[in-house]
Amino acid sequence: MRNLDITTLRSFVAVADSGGVTRAAGFLNLTQSAVSMQLKRLEELLGLELLDRTGRGIALTASGDQLLAYARRMVALNDEVIGRLTDQAFEGEVVLGVPHDIVYPAIPRVLKQFNAAYPRVKVQLLSSHSKLLKEQFEKGECDIILTTEAKSYPGSETISELPLRWIGAPDGSAWRQRPLRLALGRRCLFRSNVIEALDNAGIPWDLAVETENDRTIEATVSADLAIHAMLEGTEPPHLVQIDAGGALPELAVHKINLYAHENGKGQVTEALVNMVRDSFRLLRGTHLKAVS
Repeated sequence: MRNLDITTLRSFVAVADSGGVTRAAGFLNLTQSAVSMQLKRLEELLGLELLDRTGRGIALTASGDQLLAYARRMVALNDEVIGRLTDQAFEGEVVLGVPHDIVYPAIPRVLKQFNAAYPRVKVQLLSSHSKLLKEQFEKGECDIILTTEAKSYPGSETISELPLRWIGAPDGSAWRQRPLRLALGRRCLFRSNVIEALDNAGIPWDLAVETENDRTIEATVSADLAIHAMLEGTEPPHLVQIDAGGALPELAVHKINLYAHENGKGQVTEALVNMVRDSFRLLRGTHLKAVS
């Protein structure tokens, strides 16, 4: 009887998610050769080629795509079993604050992973603006917060750096209009950078939507009535990065900063911080792969 190994499956999932053995090895804290050996063992066990190594990067074969869904479920179930049977001593609540525009796709992955490891600990997710989250953090209302800022600040840890990208509707044409119609949040930290870039490029613009509601912005952009700007890789699946062929100016790179209180919650807070770091490291790795 042939048995699949969870460690090997975890390496396979990490390679599929990060797009390469090197980045997966860093994510798993293993050597590149160890990850490669695990993948080879998995292919030999199944008698299948799971990875297409003929191109510059690594892509999944048809068999690899089929295995990936099963592998995710098996790894998640393994983590859930371990968490529920071995970490029952940890209870309570951790408050995590995240800006609206970087919740997707990293934070849902973090919440799922944390719940599997610490099922009795509740994560209260606060979604707001960076400025307000910093105010809440200083008052002790949040245990951990993320912010999107132009630079690092005392007490923060920069866990990722991502460029701003123009975002629009699939096959949309709003970006061609002049004046350029924008959908922006009133407290959005990217707002000044977007407007400055357009002014410097001599592109006239108009605010089609100015709101504090991200859903309103998404709906307007989805209807191709305006465009928006978001950090690369954080756009919702129903919106796309605009390929304007140089017709729109490049936007600045922003930092994702992490702030965490040392508030006696010890291992639980540390575990959540590590999961957040890893999830955004994976997001940054995907960006670097796209750039290369």
